[in-house]
Amino acid sequence: MDQARQIKISKFLSKHLRHSPEKLGLSLSPGGWVAVDELLADCTKRGFLITRTQLEQVVANNDKQRFSFDQNRTNIRANQGHSVEVDLQLEPQTPPEVLYHGTGEHSVESILKSGLIKMARHHVHLSKDLQTALKVGRRHGNPVVLSIDTTGMLEAGFTFYCSANGVWLVDHVPANYLQVISIL
Repeated sequence: MDQARQIKISKFLSKHLRHSPEKLGLSLSPGGWVAVDELLADCTKRGFLITRTQLEQVVANNDKQRFSFDQNRTNIRANQGHSVEVDLQLEPQTPPEVLYHGTGEHSVESILKSGLIKMARHHVHLSKDLQTALKVGRRHGNPVVLSIDTTGMLEAGFTFYCSANGVWLVDHVPANYLQVISIL
């Protein structure tokens, strides 16, 4: 399968597993899971044919590891980024001392006033390394990377989670825990 097809399938899956499962006739189970057979059948019914092999390739090759299978490979889910109500059944975890958030420079002034807000998603997404945050920031224009004082946030009682693909999640990050570290 060529890269263009993989991207098309990935975007289709993101839309339906994170934002509008009902448009495919799907309901997310606790943890955000849907049966693979049901997903493939519903995709076919709606004219977007995905084979099991293509689905396996998209999950394995997605650069952000957006999706995962359960242990038996009978269920699939988006690892994070949902705008629909879902309990991903994530357990609180202790993050590294510093995490990062990439954004576009046009958002920095507002972020430094209000902090990082989850907006329509369930959590604010944070990266464990500068390179990933910079890559995320580039998607929003001229990138700016912010560092997050997770030690201070933990001491203040904030709860962090880590998704299956290594993205750190938190409800919000107040501005006093942020520092601009890179404007490129």
